[in-house]
Amino acid sequence: MSDDGWGELILRSTRVITPEGTRAASVAVSGGKITAVLAHDAEVPAGVRLEDFGDDVLLPGLVDTHVHVNDPGRTEWEGFWTATRAAAAGGITTLVDMPLNSLPPTTTVDHLRTKKDVARSKAHIDVGFWGGALPDNVKDLRPLHDAGVFGFKAFLSPSGVDEFPELDQEQLALSLAEIAGFDGLLIVHAEDPHHLAAAPQKSGQKYADFLASRPRDAENTAITNLIAQAKRLNARVHVLHLSSSDALPLIAAAKAEGVRITVETCPHYLTLTAEEVPDGASEFKCCPPIREAANQDLLWQALADGTIDCVVTDHSPSTADLKTDDFATAWGGISGLQLSLSAVWTEARKRGYGLEDVVRWMSSRTAQLVGLDDRKGAIAVDHDADFAVLAPDETFTVDPAALQHRNRVTAYAGRTLHGVVRSTWLRGERIAADGKFTDPMGQLLSRGR
Repeated sequence: MSDDGWGELILRSTRVITPEGTRAASVAVSGGKITAVLAHDAEVPAGVRLEDFGDDVLLPGLVDTHVHVNDPGRTEWEGFWTATRAAAAGGITTLVDMPLNSLPPTTTVDHLRTKKDVARSKAHIDVGFWGGALPDNVKDLRPLHDAGVFGFKAFLSPSGVDEFPELDQEQLALSLAEIAGFDGLLIVHAEDPHHLAAAPQKSGQKYADFLASRPRDAENTAITNLIAQAKRLNARVHVLHLSSSDALPLIAAAKAEGVRITVETCPHYLTLTAEEVPDGASEFKCCPPIREAANQDLLWQALADGTIDCVVTDHSPSTADLKTDDFATAWGGISGLQLSLSAVWTEARKRGYGLEDVVRWMSSRTAQLVGLDDRKGAIAVDHDADFAVLAPDETFTVDPAALQHRNRVTAYAGRTLHGVVRSTWLRGERIAADGKFTDPMGQLLSRGR
């Protein structure tokens, strides 16, 4: 640090997104932390390095709390090296890894240790971990909590992999009671299996048939039941990847009653519509599914009014061979890590929202969800010096070959998006710029420390 307390690095822009709004500013960094947010034209002392980004926007690095890295065990699907590079390329500086589809799943402390051992040398950005809640691991939940997982993922319908079975309502109640006992967080894939079983199931290339197989009622019923359980136990619950706008009044009412519920949605639900999915294009397949344009409009309204709290990728890749042209059998998952900021910004600007809104949805509120808001998700003193530098008005056309994902299958191929990420910074170090990356310097994060 310089003698007068400035720090060792200054990042300067005419547009810096801070918790108080967007302003011209100089951000001082020392020891990987933000030490001051100063006037744009503040004099830089000798010996302090200045990075001036002109009119490009300096925003806090994004925090993506829903990522399937699949490492170890299904590393051919993704992996910490490729996933965290893709995240860095897209302005994401922190991710929280889902407990599946890795082998083993993160459902015991030993399995968490295995995951960390694999991730430690490969993480280009900071990485935290969710635990998993299974029918037979209630005894493992508190030890996992004590070991630092950020919460617990549960499915209410089949997950798609045998080693991560769903909870029925009785098992949900047992797991949620245990988690509520230490004020943990349960995050839930909320689709009701009975509604799914009753829906028409057709194989083939027609997206309309797949959409009919995952009806909104499945989400609505599962969320209704989850709200009832959370209310009874005063438990913290989080609805993953909401796609059904029909559930929004249920969620709004629960929040108004004081139920401790938060909700996320995903870039693909906000930017892609059922009407535009070509037959056989299973790169658009995910569960719950991409729904109609009118449904999408209501999701945007719910983001604006706070019924939906945040936006995360649910990056769920697979090898290309699993993305067959039969929607019934193709792997369900959208790869979106590298493109999430640009995809959401492209649609947000059309709808009259600003970058401050996008930062709130994709950085500050996601950091808050996992209890990292004292150090992530804001350009503020004592926070980690994690940044993305964005040229918001520049466009690019998505070329799968330019993606850092291990498998470059994307529903965004050929789309023109606004918002070019110029560089990404982790604790004051530039880790990605112009398609080039430093060696991995990400840290493994634990809840509460």
